[in-house]
Amino acid sequence: MFNLIQSMKQALGLLAKFDSEIWQIVLLSLRVSLASSLIAICLAVPLSFAITQNEFKGKRAVIGAVNSLIAVPAVVIGLVCYLLLSRSGPLGFWHLLYSPGAMIVAQSLLALPLMTGLCISALQSLGHRVRETMITLGAGRRHMMLGIMREVRFALVAAFITGFSRVLGETGMTMMVGGNIKGETRVMTTAIALETIKGNFELGIALGIVLLAVAVGINVILQLVQGRAGR
Repeated sequence: MFNLIQSMKQALGLLAKFDSEIWQIVLLSLRVSLASSLIAICLAVPLSFAITQNEFKGKRAVIGAVNSLIAVPAVVIGLVCYLLLSRSGPLGFWHLLYSPGAMIVAQSLLALPLMTGLCISALQSLGHRVRETMITLGAGRRHMMLGIMREVRFALVAAFITGFSRVLGETGMTMMVGGNIKGETRVMTTAIALETIKGNFELGIALGIVLLAVAVGINVILQLVQGRAGR
């Protein structure tokens, strides 16, 4: 217990001193997760719109496939990305392995099914009333899409926040494709795992406090968004 209290005090001291190593890791974590979440939501919105606003054979199977992909383990996505981005892989010429770019690719693939599934649920809950109303008023496809997105904007924001929190807390996949290189690809989750193994609990606890604070902040924002959507 005494060692734990001492480690906590030292961790708080590192945060109070604005230790450069800690904040470099924190900023890289946020930058990578934010970039991957933005890529994923930019793909998820038009994809979910195309699925829900068009009638085609196998539509239910496509929606089921999207929902099934949400359950794919992150480590499997990491393995696939590693094989694709390695030097002997089909995308090895990109030279992305063990770089922030590789982590962004993997995290985007992890968040995409989740965000798409949430967007599809939001659009399905809206039904066809808005679309039919806008068609009656003579709106074109572009204006119809913008109008529908406006109706479900809070749900889309909630989908983005949920996906962001998912990728921010990922460890194994990020370590596989990023390599956990100090000053290059070391993010909060991988650093916490490494420092705990090394017995450097002060740095691990300090990063854990920051990660917990970010997670709580994301949850608060999500609750506020959902509250506004409910009203």
